[in-house]
Amino acid sequence: MDMNEFIEKIKEVLEIEDREVNESDLFRDYDEWDSLAYLSVIAFLDEEYEIQMEEAEFNTLKTIEDLYNVTKK
Repeated sequence: MDMNEFIEKIKEVLEIEDREVNESDLFRDYDEWDSLAYLSVIAFLDEEYEIQMEEAEFNTLKTIEDLYNVTKK
């Protein structure tokens, strides 16, 4: 999956419809970001990429690009 496809998936997961999302965006700054969004992103990473991550590790991720890079490891 390339970055554009990943961004589209993240927009679906976070239910973002009304604006553009960029790889440099701080995803925790989105209006849609809350505890449910957190769980949704964790579930997305697990389901799509079989990535299980501890909360402390997830908290080091800041941007959409950080999330994407995790999927490439």
